[in-house]
This record gives sequence, structure tokens and C-alpha cells, in this order.
Amino acid sequence: MDWSDEGIFLTAKPLGEAHAVAELLTRAHGRHLGLVRGGRSRRIRPLLQSGNLLRVTWRARLSEHLGGFNVELIDAHAARVLDDAAALTAIGSLAGLARLLPERDPHPELYAATVEVLRTFDRPDVWPALLVRWELQLLQELGFGLDLSTCAATGADTDLIYVSPRSGQAVSRDAGKPYCSKLLKLPAFILDDAASADAADIAAGFALSGHFLERDVLAPHGLAMPQARERLIGLLARALQTAQI
Repeated sequence: MDWSDEGIFLTAKPLGEAHAVAELLTRAHGRHLGLVRGGRSRRIRPLLQSGNLLRVTWRARLSEHLGGFNVELIDAHAARVLDDAAALTAIGSLAGLARLLPERDPHPELYAATVEVLRTFDRPDVWPALLVRWELQLLQELGFGLDLSTCAATGADTDLIYVSPRSGQAVSRDAGKPYCSKLLKLPAFILDDAASADAADIAAGFALSGHFLERDVLAPHGLAMPQARERLIGLLARALQTAQI
């Protein structure tokens, strides 16, 4: 059996001296693995870079087999930001978190959002906010979405600036004021695509998504946050400190 699709390269493991087992997030077939023959060669290795968009054909005798990929490059996203440490690290973070998706389980909306984020990595004023929203969408796809529609205490749908770290539900300014030190911040850009997002807002957004990724997805399975995400948070924190000087 076989199929053709497009997919975002996530990572690969070497197999022998010449081959690699590649892991991709595909549009119609979800996170999928396959053997790339010659994947460690000079010709194919540049294609197998995190974030690259590939045209892939998968073939196997039976559906449950590992199978093999033939790959062609559509867009080399990482190559466009080789001089941008934060963007390169963000691509690694995104690829690492995408591996949390169940294997062979399609997530077409998240796939589309992933492509959108990758296409903006040469726009440092845009991609950090999109990446925060992507992490929140990942939580939703994994069954741990936040409820940011109304206040947990009052039911109001306006002036929502906090999130309960326990329930994952939004909290309004007035209702959260007595407990603000215990609540997570809800930056305006998460609720309003038109809202601006400064470095502090981005940091708060990553703290929000990171809290629930750690608690609900990673910790129950004994997993750790991707190292690339930890490096990204550090890079963004230093950028915030520089902006405040």
C-alpha cells in the first residue's frame, strides 16, 4: 500500500551508516514515521532538517509496517532564518512539541497552523505570538484545551486578564484581583488577533501554555519539555531584559 502527502519534517534517527528513520507531521496522515533510504547522504540530508516542508510518498507491504518515505523538498523554512538564533530555536521547539501528537492520527487544523507559523519565522514581530497560539491549539488537540470564553467566577465575557492554573478557565480583572498573585496572566493577543504583543506579553503567553503542557501532557507520562523550548524561553527573556534597559 502507499500514499502521497505533504509533511513537516520533525526529526530523524540514523539507521546504519546510510539510512534514517524520519518522523514527519503530515497533513492527512498525522505524525508518521518511515525509513528514508540514503537519508544520511549529502543529497538527502539537507532535506531532513526540522521545519522543512516536504512532499512525501510512503510505501509499505502492510499498513502496520514502518514503511519507507520518498521525499522531495517543497520549502526549506530553516534555511531562511539561519542567522536568527531565536527563530531556529523556535523551530526546534515546535518540532519537539509536535511529537506529542499520537502517531498516525490526523490533525489537519493544527497542521495548517503549523505551516502558518513556519512561514512567518522571518518576521520576528509576528511569529512569537503565533507560536504561543499554536501551543494552546496543541493543548486543544490533545484534549486539554483551556476555556477562555467566560470568567470562571462571574460568567462575564469581558475584561478577562487571568487564567486559573487549576481549572484552565479565564478570570476577569475584578474577580481575580484578590488572588492575582496565584493566577496566570492572560495576554490580550491570545483572545484578540488584532491586539499588539510586547515581549512581556509573549513571555506571559509561553508561561501560560507551558504550565498546562507540563501539568497535563508531559508530567503524567514522565516527559520533559523539549530543550529547544527551554532555550527559546531564555532567549526571549534576555530580549525582554535588553528592552527594559
